[in-house]
Amino acid sequence: MKKRMMFIMFAALLVLSACGQKADTDHGAHDLAHGEQKQLPNGDLQEVTASADILPSFLDDKPEDMRLVYQVAGTATGILDYMPCYCGCGDSAGHRSNTNCFIDEIREDGSVVWDDHGTRCLVCLEIAVKSVQMTQEGKSLKEIREFIDETYNEGYAAPTDTPMPA
Repeated sequence: MKKRMMFIMFAALLVLSACGQKADTDHGAHDLAHGEQKQLPNGDLQEVTASADILPSFLDDKPEDMRLVYQVAGTATGILDYMPCYCGCGDSAGHRSNTNCFIDEIREDGSVVWDDHGTRCLVCLEIAVKSVQMTQEGKSLKEIREFIDETYNEGYAAPTDTPMPA
């Protein structure tokens, strides 16, 4: 509980500016080689690593809690692909689900194109943490999705256009 509260307090101090400008939908991330970084027009930074086991260097100076969220996101795409984000990143960054706040793409060779959007957005972090936490509690994807939609329905930006789980 204390660790989670510390994470929430730190995240509240983050600059929540990740959700500002309109995105260029052709990110060109497929052209990035391992370890390379690319700044997108919306301000997000992307970096490629060989696998989800290797976190991007843009997390090196971030708190352990944030690195843990990214690590979990790298292994929980089957959950986060069905969870919308309510920070406005669907419009500003072209995101399709909460996964995209952390990962732009997992390539056929297993390499990962990470996105730093989640490092600046409390909503993105909260949705990822809560979704994985509820999965660990035995909730179905549909139950989690309904909870996320209900929780963030008012007072937040429009959700990403995310498919509903079966």
